Amino acid sequence: MSEYKYPFNDILFSLQSVAQIERLTPYLHDTVDDSLLEAILEEAGKLAEQVIAPINASGDKEGSRVESGEVIEAKGFKEAFKAYADGGWIGLSGDPEYGGQGLPSYIATAVNEGVQAANLAFSLCPLLSMGAIEAISQHASEILKNRYLPKMLAGEWAGTMNLTEPSAGSDLAAIACKAIPDGDVFRIKGQKIFITWGDHQMSDNIIHLVLARLPNAPEGVKGISLFIVPKFLLDNQGEPAERNDVHVVSVEHKMGIHASPTCVMSFGDKEGAVGYLVGKENDGIKAMFTMMNNARQGVGLQGLAISERAYQQALAYAIDRKQGMNASRTARAAIIEHPDVLRMLMTMKSQIDAMRSLIYVAAVENDLSHFATGEVQKQAVIRTALYTPIVKGWITEQAQEITSLAIQVHGGMGFIEETGVAQHARDARILPIYEGTNGIQAIDLIGRKLHSDKGEGMMSLLADIESELTHWQATDMAPYAEKVTVMLEQAKAATQSCLEAMQEDPVLGTGLAYPYMMLMGYLIGAWLQMRALHAVQGNNKLDDVQKASWQHSVGFYCDHVLPRAFGYAHEIKFGKTTVDKLNKNAFNR
Repeated sequence: MSEYKYPFNDILFSLQSVAQIERLTPYLHDTVDDSLLEAILEEAGKLAEQVIAPINASGDKEGSRVESGEVIEAKGFKEAFKAYADGGWIGLSGDPEYGGQGLPSYIATAVNEGVQAANLAFSLCPLLSMGAIEAISQHASEILKNRYLPKMLAGEWAGTMNLTEPSAGSDLAAIACKAIPDGDVFRIKGQKIFITWGDHQMSDNIIHLVLARLPNAPEGVKGISLFIVPKFLLDNQGEPAERNDVHVVSVEHKMGIHASPTCVMSFGDKEGAVGYLVGKENDGIKAMFTMMNNARQGVGLQGLAISERAYQQALAYAIDRKQGMNASRTARAAIIEHPDVLRMLMTMKSQIDAMRSLIYVAAVENDLSHFATGEVQKQAVIRTALYTPIVKGWITEQAQEITSLAIQVHGGMGFIEETGVAQHARDARILPIYEGTNGIQAIDLIGRKLHSDKGEGMMSLLADIESELTHWQATDMAPYAEKVTVMLEQAKAATQSCLEAMQEDPVLGTGLAYPYMMLMGYLIGAWLQMRALHAVQGNNKLDDVQKASWQHSVGFYCDHVLPRAFGYAHEIKFGKTTVDKLNKNAFNR
């Protein structure tokens, strides 16, 4: 089993040369110079490699358990979380007014790539805490912000997201959890399931964000409110004191992420759990989507991170493992010399390069949506909205292929748990499901994002891609630029087809959503691979070997990965006819 190595150089290159973080400089009060960024990333790498990665395999074997109504996490996790909190990592991009460091979120994203690759199960706890912090920061009253944010940003208290119920999964309109007014507070009663890190001993308190219905609330999603429900109520000094009426019923036995307790939570078995309203009554979905969008980009990052972890292990094994003879039949060969293994490794690497570029481009757009002003901010808000479902959906789909290929590179040893590579595939499988399945992400892209503005935002993105491709066609990158341009034209036609389908029948139109999301993911990946290659060619800090590596990655992507998008474009072109004909009777025998 190979050790994890934080990809410092690749991350730094993606931030500086592809995501172009200098775009943020005019809007930041304190400029993040190269030396500060490199220092932060170096320390983040040490944390991931030395503290969090070593408990990944052991946590997978041990898992979590419930004892006396409390979840006990795997050995070493509490100490790792303390190191994470003590280092100030959770508050990197938090509001300085409440103890955060106020740095751009792209820095937190770069730090979290290492944490997530090192130990996906562990990383889910801070991921949910960061989402809760974001929701409270944007929607809660000043009283609640002052009460909860300082401790959460310090990592002393963790956060969770409580949406799903036994009869309400993706259909949040079916939520039945109740919130009964009781003076200045509300009494929360109901059950929530699939609550990630719903209970543990790693922090002094757990701040649950819970969706529930007030009496006489409107039906559907318009009648849902959001509440803070702490595990421990606070005393007059703001410290955890009396236990709230909320407890864990059980933890699920899952395919992967064994060390992350996925809990069934019960609220209000006695007098009712005390909750505090976040935002306005019946406006909980708006606040919760702040948290969910944060988590969706975070889950996309997890797709990249687990892919990187699996690739590193596959590459190390391919270099070390000897099987068969070399081309001249003079000696045994490492399997990395075999063409099919080279194909698999480059399929992994080229997609990871494209995925990482998209992750950090989206992170910078998200920062611009908060820090910039005027038209720049307006466009960044639109671009962030477009990127989010693609980041979550397309990247987590690639993670399934990449972690599977890592097993294939290992051959029979990959199917043996002791090598550790199977864990990555098991852990990655949850990612297309989390925070709204990828089908829901696709519908969000084609419905809320594409249809709502009649494609204006997407066509602006495609115009930007076309502008850069036109420039590159006058360089030695022309052969690749031409291939991406052909796919760009397919994407324009697909966008128009999707708009027409949604206009004619939004329900049937969503049948084109998944192929459209995948098409756009492959196209954007190709565009950003081209941008990376352009930056590499003018980078004097890279040697010939490093430049050749990028040349191979981009060339392979354009020749072997990008053509997949043609299938999705074809599916969109003819998909409406197929969807019109399909119904549940198509599956009867």
